[in-house]
Amino acid sequence: MPDKTKWKGLQCPIPLSKYPKIVMAHGSGGRLTRDLIQHMFQPVLNNPFLAQKHDGALLDNPKTKIVMTTDSHVVRPLFFPGGDIGKLSVFGTVNDLAMCGATPRWLSLSLIMEEGLGMEILWNVIQSIGEAAEESNVNIVTGDTKVIDRKGEGELLINTTGVGTLDHDQSIGPREIRSGDKIILSGDIGRHGIAVLSSREGLSFETEILSDCNALHRIVLDLLDNDIPIHCMRDCTRGGMATALVELAEESGKHFEIREEVVPVDPTVYGACELFGLDPFYMPNEGRFVLFVPESGAEQALKLIRTNNKENPACIIGHVDETPEKSVTAVNAFGGRRRLDLLTGDQLPRIC
Repeated sequence: MPDKTKWKGLQCPIPLSKYPKIVMAHGSGGRLTRDLIQHMFQPVLNNPFLAQKHDGALLDNPKTKIVMTTDSHVVRPLFFPGGDIGKLSVFGTVNDLAMCGATPRWLSLSLIMEEGLGMEILWNVIQSIGEAAEESNVNIVTGDTKVIDRKGEGELLINTTGVGTLDHDQSIGPREIRSGDKIILSGDIGRHGIAVLSSREGLSFETEILSDCNALHRIVLDLLDNDIPIHCMRDCTRGGMATALVELAEESGKHFEIREEVVPVDPTVYGACELFGLDPFYMPNEGRFVLFVPESGAEQALKLIRTNNKENPACIIGHVDETPEKSVTAVNAFGGRRRLDLLTGDQLPRIC
């Protein structure tokens, strides 16, 4: 676990009296760009790869298969209960690598800042990125900064590219899904969407809902270390659990059947969804995934996930059947059936 006291009490190293906000010159590649990198980014994100100070990072050859992914993060507001755009940018990319069965190793970090972004805001985001990278055991090895013309109150967009290594022989992906597989959900759903919505709209509930923003690689590596036969995984981010399942059904050419009543949803999340006419199955998450394993390994996989994630009710929510139809059917407690499909638009835009 990272030492979260490492940067406590540190002040933003850029003189606020002179530059309290990002200006266009911070993206010029000149003195202010150098100051931003040397005084704000490098002290927090420092590691031997970044210290090379070259146009790219020379990485050690692990002599194994490489997995690479990239993601952009546009969440609004930048800070929300349980997380922020910095934490989200690291964990989101780490989780994409984990869903491929890869061990996360290296990240790139690109910041697109709007002129007028508060320097203290940027400093807090950078510290959060540093903590999340340390917690995920990854190094940020290269990056870029750009400043765009001011149109609002100081936007911040982040792009991260992740590289990981495959340290096992399993083949994991949609094409590996088989009839009879059990579908496991790693925890309750909808927290991230409601956390961001409540912060964006200034809403409060009797029980505060924190985003589930978290790294998933340790759970996945534990499953692999215990020789769980994993056929496929997918994190339930934009579009939520339902979208992840529909995409996998189409990509695998299989039919999934899930039981609505066993899908865990926090009562406060469920109430908020009812209030705003939202479907929790489509609510974004940033720390949940669906797992496809053969029936013989399902109970052991479930036990391991619960061991790593004691506070959240992981459960088996359904199975893959023999029906030759690329779709997902949700069955309720009364036997009613509905087909899950892709939404035309976002229930909640700018969520991750």
